[in-house]
Amino acid sequence: MTAAELRSTLARPDLFDGLPQSFSDDAEGLSETGIKPAAVLVPIILHEGVPGILLTRRAAHLSTHAGQVSFPGGRMEPGETPEQAALREAAEEVGLDPRLPVVIGRLPRHLTGTGYVITPIVASVEPPVSLTTDPGEVAAAFELPISILLDPAAPRRDSAMWKGRRREYWVWPHGEHHVWGATAAILVNLARALRGDDRQRNAAWA
Repeated sequence: MTAAELRSTLARPDLFDGLPQSFSDDAEGLSETGIKPAAVLVPIILHEGVPGILLTRRAAHLSTHAGQVSFPGGRMEPGETPEQAALREAAEEVGLDPRLPVVIGRLPRHLTGTGYVITPIVASVEPPVSLTTDPGEVAAAFELPISILLDPAAPRRDSAMWKGRRREYWVWPHGEHHVWGATAAILVNLARALRGDDRQRNAAWA
């Protein structure tokens, strides 16, 4: 998909209609009590060559999810909308000028086993894009090419033992980074939207 085709697809008013809410396998049984709202920015960089999805690898010294791949984002502050929180976090983590992203809409929320309910905010960003990562939070910023995202055979289901139970989750291929978990599940929904897949599917598990 070229940048021009992607712009046309992103302009569809029903782009995210009917997509399933996703949740981590270890989120089963969580109650609404104590759920913490969070938001992430899902930036689609519209390079004329190969557009890509901007992702980050979290710093290795962080107390939670150290070294994992994620979108720019974090916990919402009181009074913030998901859009405000996502743009603020992207500016803080990777130096993305909040005036550059054009918000397209919200993907369905994702519930994590750590008690966060994440609202993914999809935005398009026209290049050139200049980033300055915060080393206190981000080890690297990189892109997942749109060609991989749009390949139905690209994501795979994997599993691992966690707290005495086998958990299942999505994984996306990347030459340098392990893209899995909540981030991968959100990407599955984005891929369904951009490909125009049948919306009446089972929820995406991560």
